[in-house]
Amino acid sequence: GHKGAVWSCKLDPLGLLAGTASGDFSVRVWDAITGATLFTFQHKHIVKTVDFSKDSKRLATGGHEGILRVYDLQQPNKDPMMIPQSTEKKIHITKSLWLDKSTVLAAGSDGAVRFWDVDAPDGGKLLRTFTVGAEVRDMELKNVPNRGTILTVASGDKVYCFDVDKNELMKEHKLPIHFREEGGASLHPSGTKFIAGGSDLWVRVFDFESGGEIECHKGHHGPVRCLRYAPDGKTYATGSEDGTIRLWKTDV
Repeated sequence: GHKGAVWSCKLDPLGLLAGTASGDFSVRVWDAITGATLFTFQHKHIVKTVDFSKDSKRLATGGHEGILRVYDLQQPNKDPMMIPQSTEKKIHITKSLWLDKSTVLAAGSDGAVRFWDVDAPDGGKLLRTFTVGAEVRDMELKNVPNRGTILTVASGDKVYCFDVDKNELMKEHKLPIHFREEGGASLHPSGTKFIAGGSDLWVRVFDFESGGEIECHKGHHGPVRCLRYAPDGKTYATGSEDGTIRLWKTDV
């Protein structure tokens, strides 16, 4: 396996493949059923993020090199597409997400979320950019009924929600925690509330419209690293530096 910290782990949409990004300067693709390593992709610096395309045929990676790489998993020995985030300065990529079959979002240490067309003839075209106030610690895409696609971003001491279809900022909420070193946020499938955790030991639920705190849950003994709602919204999971993953009930 890896010889360094694993910073990102994702399943493909079918649940048959797993991808991991590591501090050992590599990305691995695994058979999610048997646990066998299928491919290893070497990088030149720490890799912080990995994500599968919607059809499971491609893999996007990013990290401290500041280069968004897109691998063709059907031709794993082929050189990846490489898209530098800036020609003027190095920008660490903290998160990456596929929006659709040809668009990849790359979030950076400069507080920008860049939308890249990875099928453009010139090898990657910048389509648009969302900007927040600090390094992006977490981002999540969610299709919400009657609202479309919402991008939730955790950065600094705020959570931002963008309407991807209308290309505009919907909400910007300042929270009683910060995301400078860890943490994240996740929007409920209904779009009415979101969860967040970061610099302290608590997991909080906030109202989407007002940003007001609805619930505060204690249980972890270390800062919260990651959290996500289940697809049906009835539970959510949180992972902490205390070495545990906790499952919480909601809407009961």
